[in-house]
Amino acid sequence: MNEAIPVTRVVDHGTAKLMPDVDRARAWLLTVDGAPQSYVDLDAPTHLEFEYARRLGHVLDVVAEPGRPLDVLHLGGGALTLPRYVAATRPGSRQDVVEADRGLLELVAEHLPLPDGAGVTLHPADARAWLASAPADSADILVADVFGGSRVPAHLTSLGYAEEAARVLREGGVYLANLADGAPFAFLRSQLATFAAVFEHLALIAEPGVLRGRRFGNAVLVAAHHPVDTAAVARRTAADAFPARVEHGRALRDFTGGAQPVRDADAVPSPEPPDGSFGVG
Repeated sequence: MNEAIPVTRVVDHGTAKLMPDVDRARAWLLTVDGAPQSYVDLDAPTHLEFEYARRLGHVLDVVAEPGRPLDVLHLGGGALTLPRYVAATRPGSRQDVVEADRGLLELVAEHLPLPDGAGVTLHPADARAWLASAPADSADILVADVFGGSRVPAHLTSLGYAEEAARVLREGGVYLANLADGAPFAFLRSQLATFAAVFEHLALIAEPGVLRGRRFGNAVLVAAHHPVDTAAVARRTAADAFPARVEHGRALRDFTGGAQPVRDADAVPSPEPPDGSFGVG
């Protein structure tokens, strides 16, 4: 394969493009219908280019002692950026990746293959349907990074979905989600209310400009039945090129305000990003 040549392919849910990074020899940007989805450096799987991916990586680094293998369930595949990261930082981990777009999985497997022994199993399936059939208490971490184009699908935003996620996670497990919203944050507040109805401890990681409503952007939701080391996460996010804040406790409850949990019948997708926004990371 000539790694300098972009690849374009019609997949199940749009047109996927793999664009080589001119500054890194074996690094690629994946877009679907023009929306950035993933960035992968095959020679440096611990390099997380997108800010939201780095924030997810920071949490993955602190949820257990360094190097300890984990059972991780990823909803949303993209170019398998985080599964590669976990395989490199926590060798021996068992990971399942659920991606609705079989054609996208095939494209990634062909052009950006996983290393031998990565311990990653790919499942072409709808995330909610697969989750419903997954065994209880089977995952240490659940990472949700599912976007239909630039929007989180409605059926992955409801109380029923949150309850399924909690069922699949072990008692000490952690739920992580990449979300996107802007002021007045109706979607983000509803997600906080929904997951607060199921999990005792929540945190939200986002740039201050996003939290203040100055621009549309990504926010990482962290949910667990036990406290997550938010101080350790905050130290890492503060050192990033684009520093983020970690909100939790009363400040997060104040941000949530009077928002109510979302029932399946009332669920809606996350909002469409404004033109020119890097809404999905």
